[in-house]
Amino acid sequence: MSNPSQPGSSSNQAAQQQLPSDQPQAGARQAEEQARKDRTLTEFLLMLDDYEPMIPNEVTDFYLQRVGFECEDVRLKRLLSLAAQKFVSDIAADAYQHARIRTNAAPGGRGRTTGTSSARDKTKTTLTMDDLSAALSEYGINAKKPEFFM
Repeated sequence: MSNPSQPGSSSNQAAQQQLPSDQPQAGARQAEEQARKDRTLTEFLLMLDDYEPMIPNEVTDFYLQRVGFECEDVRLKRLLSLAAQKFVSDIAADAYQHARIRTNAAPGGRGRTTGTSSARDKTKTTLTMDDLSAALSEYGINAKKPEFFM
C-alpha cells in the first residue's frame, strides 16, 4: 500500500497535475482584468472630451507650459486639471473641518451658544490662515505666515 505523503503516491501526483492547469486560469483572469481596466480608462478618456473643468484650459496650459510640459492631447490636460481641482477641493474641505473644530472648541464657540444668537450665526464659518496652514501641513506644504517683528 502506498503512503499519500510519499512522492510516488497518486494523491500527490494529482495535486501536482492541478498546479499547471491553475496557472492558465490565473493568467486568463489577469488578462481579463487588464482588458477591463483598459476599457475603463478608454471610456474615461472619452468622457473627458465633453467635460469642461472648473480650472480653465488656458490656466492649465499656462502652468503646464511654465513647468515644461508639452502635450497636444486636450483630454490629458483636462485630466491634469481635474486632478488639480480635486487637490484644491480636498484642501478646502480639510481647512473647513479645521475651522469647525476650532470654532466648536473655542470658549464661547458654537458649542456653547446662548439663546440670543441667531440661526444664521450658527451656520457661519470663517476660514483663517491658521486653518489653511493646518490643512496644507497634512499634505506636506508649509504655508505658515512669517513672524512679524516691529
